[in-house]
Amino acid sequence: MNHRITSTSGAPAEPAAPDAPRRFSMRFSATRRGARLARLLAAQQLQDWGLPPDPARLVVAELAANAVLHGRVPGRDFRLTLSAAASGTLCVEVTDTRGELTPVRGRLAAEVLGESGYGLLLVEELADRWGVRHGPAPCKTVWAELDPAAP
Repeated sequence: MNHRITSTSGAPAEPAAPDAPRRFSMRFSATRRGARLARLLAAQQLQDWGLPPDPARLVVAELAANAVLHGRVPGRDFRLTLSAAASGTLCVEVTDTRGELTPVRGRLAAEVLGESGYGLLLVEELADRWGVRHGPAPCKTVWAELDPAAP
């Protein structure tokens, strides 16, 4: 299957100048297949930008899986957005339509949710920063930032 990467405007993505910020945004079905496709296309986009796929690919996988498991509303998609700043910081954002369900932060997640919540502990370990932004209603966006690795 051949996928064409497009910008948020729907036009074919243009190669960015080396110092220009880069952005990729796409909607996916809130299914396991959609989460898998989000992970695969994110890895391809990072490769196209000349960025290492890991650990960002794992962060995308966890946030997309959470959108499918906990943020799913029948008939609604989730959105993955990647943006790479000129400084090298990568921001991963996953937006779903269950704004009333906010992820639990920190070690409390595993205690409160039992078998669930470990994916966010992985995100917390891999990302330099992460959080939740609410709106526009009924949406929420879970975001994670990864700073470039030190040489």
